[in-house]
Amino acid sequence: MKAKKILGTILCAAMAITALTGCSAGSGKNKVGVSMPTKDLQRWNQDGDNMKKELEAAGYEVDLQYANNDVATQLSQVENMINSGCKVIVIAAIEGSSLGTALDKAAAKKIPVIAYDRLLMDNANVDYYATFDNYMVGTIQGTYVKDTLDLDNAAGPFNIEFTAGDPGDNNAGFFFNGAYDVLKPYIESGKLVVVSGQNTFEQVATPSWKTETAQSRAENILSSYYADGTNVDVWLCSNDSTALGVENALATNYNGSYPIITGQDCDIANVKNMLQGKQSMSVFKDTRTLASQVVKMVTQILKGETVEVNDTKTYDNGKKVVPSYLCSPVFADANNYKTILLDSGYYTADQLG
Repeated sequence: MKAKKILGTILCAAMAITALTGCSAGSGKNKVGVSMPTKDLQRWNQDGDNMKKELEAAGYEVDLQYANNDVATQLSQVENMINSGCKVIVIAAIEGSSLGTALDKAAAKKIPVIAYDRLLMDNANVDYYATFDNYMVGTIQGTYVKDTLDLDNAAGPFNIEFTAGDPGDNNAGFFFNGAYDVLKPYIESGKLVVVSGQNTFEQVATPSWKTETAQSRAENILSSYYADGTNVDVWLCSNDSTALGVENALATNYNGSYPIITGQDCDIANVKNMLQGKQSMSVFKDTRTLASQVVKMVTQILKGETVEVNDTKTYDNGKKVVPSYLCSPVFADANNYKTILLDSGYYTADQLG
């Protein structure tokens, strides 16, 4: 009888520990949901792989899902993560305002949510945000253009066009504004000329960041404003998928001097274009750094520790200012890509051809 009481006490203690830690009886591991928007862009494949690898190395079970750029699919996947026992959910949203019902369900079950790289909008049930300094991304691009053209000293004028990102991605506005704020004084003075006249985010945005959409718009601009031999000196693109579209358009619809072209993400195709002189630079956001920070935040949440953030003022999602951790980006070009991309182990020489 005494042995049974002791066994009962042990079982009760084990159940209490399980309840406190959130461990499942089968695996003994906390389960973390990771929702990525699509596999169509190289960077999201890398983000998902890095996240899964880092979380598993830290001892977590990982439910990694890609939503094929379909909002309804992502909503369903996140709800499944909630119902399947995930203790923390990390979400890179397809469209920032589309997951409100899932966020409400997560809050009802006391499941913390970390917005990953793209801020989740219009809902108070977003606990943390992990990203790169998105305004700085644009600032780096704008500064690169300013320095390369030596705008403070050169006579000009220089012709410039803009291709921005997805209106549904909160980051896209930060990227565009960061670049435009650097270049605005030169546009206002006439040293930079937007020949097409398209210089607002709404005019230059690219739904879903699609290469084909960016290419089609660039082709229209080139045929409408540059067919007479006018040179485009700069094409400021917010990321690599849109830059690739512009580069494709230039290859078949333009005979002038090749422009400065910016990008972001250091996708393999774009790095190859940099080495061939078809793209000038790309802002590098080492997703390994971001993944490591998110794993640290997940661990701090599950241990009940203070979660590390470094920005509590910038990222207002319409319902609250979300506590954020911002990693710092850098840029890569043909001069420094070996140090930034190869020596760091991000790519191998074989991958870049």
